[in-house]
Amino acid sequence: MTETSAPAGPAPAPPAYPQARGCPFQPPEGYARYTEQGPVSLVELYDGRRVWAVSGHEEARRVLLDAATFSSDRVHPHYPATAPRFEAARKVRNFIGMDPPEHTVQRRMLLSAFTVKKVNALRPGIQRLVDDLLDAIEAKGPTADLVPDFALPVPSIVICELLGVPYADHAFFEQQSRRVVTGTTSLEDSADAFAQLSSYLDGLIRRKEREPGDGLLDTLIAEQLAPGHLTHRDLVDIALLLLVAGHETTASAIALGVYTLLRHPEQLAAFRAHPTVLPTAVEELLRYMAIADGVARFATADTELAGHRVKAGDGVIVVISTANRDEAAFPGADAFDVARGARHHISFGHGVHQCIGQNLARAEMEIALSTLFRRFPGLRLAVQPDALPLKEPGGVQGVWELPVTW
Repeated sequence: MTETSAPAGPAPAPPAYPQARGCPFQPPEGYARYTEQGPVSLVELYDGRRVWAVSGHEEARRVLLDAATFSSDRVHPHYPATAPRFEAARKVRNFIGMDPPEHTVQRRMLLSAFTVKKVNALRPGIQRLVDDLLDAIEAKGPTADLVPDFALPVPSIVICELLGVPYADHAFFEQQSRRVVTGTTSLEDSADAFAQLSSYLDGLIRRKEREPGDGLLDTLIAEQLAPGHLTHRDLVDIALLLLVAGHETTASAIALGVYTLLRHPEQLAAFRAHPTVLPTAVEELLRYMAIADGVARFATADTELAGHRVKAGDGVIVVISTANRDEAAFPGADAFDVARGARHHISFGHGVHQCIGQNLARAEMEIALSTLFRRFPGLRLAVQPDALPLKEPGGVQGVWELPVTW
């Protein structure tokens, strides 16, 4: 076993984490230094803290699966913050930042709303929404910015309807959500965004207590808040997670999925020619793009990971983009292949914290991408690829704009 541990010493500083992407669907070039050192190596965060970067697929799955040894508790001082904005997130307490059994209790309250059966029942409504948005784009044409005109409203409207949040307020919560998930947001701005979203949801939940509706928040009020299984603060924090995660990540995935297909014309041709490839194409996009590129944990006990001695309290970052490009798990991993069948990727995580909304995200991506390319067979970028503004490191990955023409 290699006698290496995370505390700083006189050795040269390890590479930084996170780093900026040069291409929106490729890992940062600097991440090659991680994999050159093996599936686990030391990296340095913005505040100088040294933590373990897990770049191998097998090792990443082990960390994500072992919730007892690798904690998700964001309140704990050992939990690594990969950007200043994450310090503000420590104050938001919901199941994504908890360990079992506390995590398990909250997650079970929500599982029934995101089953395959429930999501399949939503598909006709998602299809109508996508058709309406594309009708509007076509009427305005022949150019559009697919981020505000398509990729963002699809998941935003769907999550609003699911939760029972008024879509009329979307401009407010989309603006605040952007401040929460943008990698370069300062601690002060992030804290303010969290406060504004929390205040908005606090008021919405109180109104729903007086005037119930039929959304998921109304169900949670009746079944969990009223009997005392959740506090009001608990429900606000859960609602904040569902609202922000429910549209930000999928919006990026749809926009970047369009861009990735346009940049791989031979794969786009296969995508169009064989409708049966749609589910595997979406899985390959999820693997290849790695929208949420880092998952933080800390070790609760001394352990061994890929020959390294990881001490209790050491921070650990699972680097999704490199784990999803591990040749041992995905032969020819740097190639984009819509027929690959890459469902064992870890873009939705793994283990008890695997994304609760993954079935909904898949449905939204499948319907949005297939319908867009069917309706607009001549779709192409309206700008040079290197002119697209990329999202910053440390947040949800993707592009801020996607100008297209047809």
